Amino acid sequence: MRADRLVAALLLMQARGRVTAAELAAELEVSNATARRDLEALSAAGVPVYPQPGRRGGWQLVGGARTDLSGLTSAEAQALFLIAGPAATVAPEIKSALRKLVRALPQTFRAEAEAAADSTLVDTAAWGADTQDRPALVKGLQLAVVKQVRVRLTYQKRGEAPKGREVDPWGLVDKDGTWYFIAGTADGQRTFRLDRILGMTLTGTPSTRPADFTLAGAWDEVVTAVEGKRSETATTVLVPTRYVRIFQHMHGRHCTVVEDLGERTKIELTAPTALDLARNVAGWGGLIEVESPDVREHLARIGAELVRQYPPAAPAAPAES
Repeated sequence: MRADRLVAALLLMQARGRVTAAELAAELEVSNATARRDLEALSAAGVPVYPQPGRRGGWQLVGGARTDLSGLTSAEAQALFLIAGPAATVAPEIKSALRKLVRALPQTFRAEAEAAADSTLVDTAAWGADTQDRPALVKGLQLAVVKQVRVRLTYQKRGEAPKGREVDPWGLVDKDGTWYFIAGTADGQRTFRLDRILGMTLTGTPSTRPADFTLAGAWDEVVTAVEGKRSETATTVLVPTRYVRIFQHMHGRHCTVVEDLGERTKIELTAPTALDLARNVAGWGGLIEVESPDVREHLARIGAELVRQYPPAAPAAPAES
């Protein structure tokens, strides 16, 4: 994971004072080009890392900081923790690295750095949406979370007219490329899809957040509620073992390996209804075997509809001799 490498690169520079791209590549087991891009990414993000040319050159922190991060400004510390924070949600070793980095920061920067690290969560399990580009609103909403100021949103639910509302920003979640904003409202915790937010402004009014709030815990509640609605029906499917990873990627949390049978693997799939399950697997045709009778009935009906709509072409007449 790239954020993992960026934190490791910074820690290595702290320990050694200066590293070359080749040294970093050897430590992280990546190519020289990848190591160089990581160092450039740290610099571009506002972390005070700069290259020194020459035979004894390399990359180092501004001021040659070796055991602390006192060379960082508040904005630079936030930039670093915005990069590294999401990695801690999927890589436990990054949590330890972040704790060390926080202790190395000047006391006055620590609160905002920790808020930056906790402002964003990464959930890599897909909900079926295609990976999208990072929305432009992410940066502004992250700033609202870190600065703890209320946000005025213009939000449009599907099929409804846009509405304005003022909320307390609590965190952002990257769900396999689809972004969500968790906020406090007069009606309690709410989740907003970023692609439905038409605009946002910082109000300057301080925001509030429950003392026991954690972004990971709040998102787990959202996932549990959504997955409960999406997993009301289950079926087992026999899949060629070589395609299991594809199945897992396509169906995310709704795909559970039950038993490895050698050339085939038994998998449990879940969806809201049997019809949804049939639609989800119909494209696999005869490559898979569905065991649930009600899902098989829907597959038979879908197959018959397709044959009626797209009948096989008549065989060509034999050529005359």
